[in-house]
Amino acid sequence: MTRIRIENVVASTSLGDVLDLQSIGLALDGAEYNPEEFPGLIYRLKEPKTAILLFRSGKVVCTGGKSWNQVDAAVRTISELIRKAGQKILPHPKIQVQNIVATSDLGGEVNLNSIAVTLGLDRVEYEPEQFPGLVCRLTTPRVVVLLFGSGKLVCTGARRPSDVELAVQSITNELRQAGLLSPERAPDSDRIPSKAPAAPSRSPAPRSRVRPVPSRNGILASE
Repeated sequence: MTRIRIENVVASTSLGDVLDLQSIGLALDGAEYNPEEFPGLIYRLKEPKTAILLFRSGKVVCTGGKSWNQVDAAVRTISELIRKAGQKILPHPKIQVQNIVATSDLGGEVNLNSIAVTLGLDRVEYEPEQFPGLVCRLTTPRVVVLLFGSGKLVCTGARRPSDVELAVQSITNELRQAGLLSPERAPDSDRIPSKAPAAPSRSPAPRSRVRPVPSRNGILASE
């Protein structure tokens, strides 16, 4: 199975009807709130390392998490900080994942021109003069895959990790069936020879040859 790495999980929730961002900004050390430039308040958590966007409507967006557990922990943390700031919010906000960005590797270089022709221009966008990658849109699951000549790929638009796995497996199988991707091969260290090499044969030690030599006293001696 191709290795997949989740880079970012974007999720949203609602903490209530109205949030007093001015009061929250004063209570949270390091909060960024400049309504003239951006309507939301930005607060960065160190653990888990995420960024929280708070809006006056009560909507919250969490970005930067690497998993659902990190997103859940971030929402719980910011909720507790807002309560301590004197704001009334919902006790159990429902979190919804909006986007998962993940990366993977096909294991070798690929020809993007051949892939564009094979998959069809109705499914892909490839203009190397403007962007070095090929954009492929899948319908099942409904995600976008960016392919690069190095074999690296980026999957975006998924809502569940299983969607990412299905998308990567789908594009990998399609490219392999079209002959655009080399078949899977075990690493050299994992290969087992079909027949063990025979042990080197040992030649018998040469026998000493004894040749009788007559002596002066008539007794045979060996040379």
